[in-house]
Amino acid sequence: MTTWVFEGTVLPTGDTTRSTFGQGRDGDQLPGRYAVPGLVDSHCHLTFDATPDGPVLRGEDFAAARLAELAGAGVSALRDVGGNRDVTLRLARDADDGRPLVLAAGRFLAPAGAYFPKAYEPVAPEELLAAVEAEIADGATWLKLVGDFPEVGPDGPIRGSKISPTYDLELVAAMVELAHSRNARVAAHVNTDHVAGLIRAGIDSVEHGTALTEQDLEVLGARGGAWTPTLSASVSPGPDETPERKTRREERSAYLASVLPLAERYGVHVLAGSDVVGTVAGEIDMLVKHGLTVEQAITAASTGAQAFLGLSGAGNLVTYDADPREHPDVLARPAAVVLNGRRIR
Repeated sequence: MTTWVFEGTVLPTGDTTRSTFGQGRDGDQLPGRYAVPGLVDSHCHLTFDATPDGPVLRGEDFAAARLAELAGAGVSALRDVGGNRDVTLRLARDADDGRPLVLAAGRFLAPAGAYFPKAYEPVAPEELLAAVEAEIADGATWLKLVGDFPEVGPDGPIRGSKISPTYDLELVAAMVELAHSRNARVAAHVNTDHVAGLIRAGIDSVEHGTALTEQDLEVLGARGGAWTPTLSASVSPGPDETPERKTRREERSAYLASVLPLAERYGVHVLAGSDVVGTVAGEIDMLVKHGLTVEQAITAASTGAQAFLGLSGAGNLVTYDADPREHPDVLARPAAVVLNGRRIR
C-alpha cells in the first residue's frame, strides 16, 4: 500500500502541517501545497434526476455515478436530503471506505399535491408520524420535511402560483419532537416566511430559506441550528429566463447577500449544498459572492459542516496547487484527493 505525504497549509485554519496517509512515515509526496480535510455536500440528492418531463427518482447505478463524481471533486461526506429511500438509506447503513460517507433522510415528506409528482410518495398528515418512525427504523438520521411548496398541476409546480405551507405547525412540532427522541434531526425545505413558524416548531436545518429574516436567524442560531442556502439552485439563471424572472432572481440574490453575513453573528451554522444543479466548489464561490469571507465559505463546506453533522475529517484530504483564499476558483480543480486514507485522484 502506497503511503502519501502532504506538507503545506490546511484550510480553513491556515495551519502548516505534515500529514501521512498509509502505513509508513515516509512515502510519495502529494501534489499541491494547500488542502482541506475533505469537503462536505450538506444538501445533496443522489437519486434525484431533473429530466425534461420533470424530476424523477433513479436507482443504484445513478447514485453510484453521482458518488464517484462527488468523490473525484473531493467530497468525503454528504447529506442526502430526499430521494429513493431504498437506495439512499442502504448507502447510509452500509459504510464503504471506497466512497463518500452518506447521511440520508430517506423519502421526501410532503402531502399530496405538495411536491414534484414523479419524485415522491405523498404522506398524508395523519400518516406523517408513522412515516417518520419508518424512516428512522430503516437508518435515517435526518428527516426531510417539505415545509412549503407552490401549487402543483399534472406537469409539476405551477409557475407564479402561491407557495403554501404543507403541514400544520402543531403536527410539525410533534414530528420534530419524535425525531429528536429517536436521535434524528429535521431539515426543512422552505422558501416563504413560513420559515419562522418552522423554526419555532424546532426544525434543525433550514434548506434554501430565501425568506429568512434577521429575527429568524437569531432564533435559529440561539439553539445552534443550520442554514443551507443552496445558492446555486436559488439564484442561478434558469433556461429561457424572462425579464420578469431575471428581476425576481436578482432581487432574491441581493436579499440573500444582505442576510447571509448575519448568520455568523447569530451563531447559525451555514452549510454548503449543491442541491441538484450545482457543485460544492461552485457553492463556495456563490457564498463568497453573497457576503461570506472565503474562510467562512470553506468552513461551511468542510470543518464547519463536519462539526454540525457529527463527522470527522480524519483520513480525508483535498489538495490544491494555489491558495483557495486568494484564488477560490482553484477549488474546482483539486490536485489530489485522499478518501478514507486512500488516494483516489
